[in-house]
Amino acid sequence: MPIRRCAPADLDAMLAVINDAAVAYRGVIPPDRWKDPYMPMSELLEEIDAGVAFWGVFEASGLEAVMGLQHVQDVALVRHAYTRTRSQGRGFGRALLRHVLRETQRPVLIGTWAAASWAIGFYQSQGFTLLEGSARDRLLRRYWSIPARQVEESVVLADAKGHRLARAAGDGS
Repeated sequence: MPIRRCAPADLDAMLAVINDAAVAYRGVIPPDRWKDPYMPMSELLEEIDAGVAFWGVFEASGLEAVMGLQHVQDVALVRHAYTRTRSQGRGFGRALLRHVLRETQRPVLIGTWAAASWAIGFYQSQGFTLLEGSARDRLLRRYWSIPARQVEESVVLADAKGHRLARAAGDGS
């Protein structure tokens, strides 16, 4: 499957993928965290300006999945991973994750909604594990720029390097 870095010309398609897939959150995440559209263009542009680099799976039908990678301090964050509803279950998320992981040598952390059991299960199936207890709060506050309310509703998953980083910082695992 063709994967390439998303370009400015792909912005509308990226937004369409994100907002199509994010419908899965409606009624699952707390109502005060849901908005429609889930991500407006201004927010996508802010994420790109903050250093989130996006890659996408492109097929003849167009952009089918996106995933971002953001280097923050000494880690890499997987951000905004979405696959169009019609294309879920075709391995696009797995392929994108493998691709973005090759783009960094840093410890990798992933934040997602605690209620998004399908996302947590996906990342666990790819070798990521949940960071428990105070590690979650410390890492969310250190590496993400999200509201306190979102911190309350989120989890953090880490690769092996991320777990070592958390332990070295006294955050546990």
